[in-house]
Amino acid sequence: MRTITKFTSILLSGVLVSSSFLCGCQSSNLSASDPVTLTMWHVYGEQAQSPMNELIDEFNETVGKEKGVVIDVTLVSNASEIGQQLLDAQAGKAGAGSMPDLFTCYPGSAAALGTDNLVDWKQDFSEDELSGIVPEFLDEGIIDDQLTVFPICKSTRLLYINGTEFNRFSEATGITADSLSTWDGFFSAASAYHEWSGRPFCAFDYILQNVDFYARSLGVNAATEDRWYDTENDTFHAVWDQFAESLIRGDIIVSDQYANTQMMTGEVPAGVGSSAAILYFNNTVTYSDNTSEPMNLQVLPLPQPEGGENVAPQTGCGICCTAGDAKKEKAAAVFLRWFLDSDRNLEFAAETGYMPVVKDSFDSIDSYTFKDASYSAVYSAIRTVKDTCRFDPLPEGAGYIEKTNRFYTELRKRRSTLTQDFENGTDIAVLKQQLWDLLCQTKG
Repeated sequence: MRTITKFTSILLSGVLVSSSFLCGCQSSNLSASDPVTLTMWHVYGEQAQSPMNELIDEFNETVGKEKGVVIDVTLVSNASEIGQQLLDAQAGKAGAGSMPDLFTCYPGSAAALGTDNLVDWKQDFSEDELSGIVPEFLDEGIIDDQLTVFPICKSTRLLYINGTEFNRFSEATGITADSLSTWDGFFSAASAYHEWSGRPFCAFDYILQNVDFYARSLGVNAATEDRWYDTENDTFHAVWDQFAESLIRGDIIVSDQYANTQMMTGEVPAGVGSSAAILYFNNTVTYSDNTSEPMNLQVLPLPQPEGGENVAPQTGCGICCTAGDAKKEKAAAVFLRWFLDSDRNLEFAAETGYMPVVKDSFDSIDSYTFKDASYSAVYSAIRTVKDTCRFDPLPEGAGYIEKTNRFYTELRKRRSTLTQDFENGTDIAVLKQQLWDLLCQTKG
């Protein structure tokens, strides 16, 4: 073994010190004997045992200990609040806490924080590594030509079906789940179910998003720069009218908050909501008379228009890293690279109801052992969406979300009277115009 003389050691130390001084930063070398701690804020904590926290514990006890990296979760928030919390921390507001080293947020929030203040992950990951990520998910995180928000999981929208009730309906009418693959077939089935049962067929969590993506499938992106929709666009208007007519007739409804609740109480046999909604389903339907039966949950991709392009929504936070410390940036890349192992990424997604972002993770879905049949159904649908659709990001940002929430509040107020007015003889064209006016007024 070669030995280093005392003189050489001193000389080398001096060179290292000078180099550090010249570059204006400390050495970025990681060491188990001198670990670096990264504070982290994230949004994956609604479950009793946060799957993110569990994985972080595993990392800290294994690779983190070996490499000298410790992840310290100092806040578990939710996706709708963390953006403002980060802006408050960056501005130094009282009680906001210190800006974390790592955090999850939407691209809109990252842009508001400023790309100059955030790490460009392209400096830490090779092109070969990045090629293993679903490209649409990766593209959403690029701001000012900088990969600021690295995707770790995404959600999409799916069609959930109470299989027990739908089977009764199918046997009576001959309408099968295959009919639900197109929007025309879906609306026809919804009308037939309403006539057969006297109840609405489907509850929508985000009805505007479905109008939006129906129009996108027809080649029209009606989302505008002022965080609303182009109400002068004829295609968008025509698609909205199809949904509005079904609402007015009582074939579909806007959910009270989440469609799975109205499915589990038997108000509707179908619901359109987030893939992550699977976390909140029971496999039992309990009706208002206290009788219950198994739901036998079935899960399908969203319907698509005939002759259009298959387009599916994508949404979800990614991971950002605060810039300014080379050693912490290197440590963050160690954690993120570990987190994006294909098996680990699928496991995390499967525990949270999200889609994995690693291509190999999608390829492993068919062989993964899910906790129960309903989860298996969700991920079978997700795999189909991945194989047959182009993913597009949902509109996001404070202005859009505020307007959307205001629109849904007003629409829910009208829900109880729309169908009643129609059944009492109000011309459906008048009611459709009222709903269109409501959507247009929300823009202001």
